[in-house]
Amino acid sequence: MRYSETLQLFEQAFDFPADRETVVTQLGDVELSTPEGDVVTLRDVLNRTDETSYHSPDELYTSLMGNLEDGFIGRKYYDDRAGIESGVKDVRSEDVSL
Repeated sequence: MRYSETLQLFEQAFDFPADRETVVTQLGDVELSTPEGDVVTLRDVLNRTDETSYHSPDELYTSLMGNLEDGFIGRKYYDDRAGIESGVKDVRSEDVSL
């Protein structure tokens, strides 16, 4: 499952507030896949937190998102709006004749 689909899952699966133990018992085996194909369970992610209850699906989703591994964020430190990284040739500034 893609992590972006979990908010809808949380909305459908629980009445809120919900405690972490209930969430882990019911959905702990759900597997989340990184873009590279690595897999982690909801249990693994939620067990990293100190939170014991969630007051809304959004709060549970936010907790999940804040505890996902780096493999879920794509290219780390990538910013397509910033300048060129150090050591990378900027071909955009070169004159090109057609």
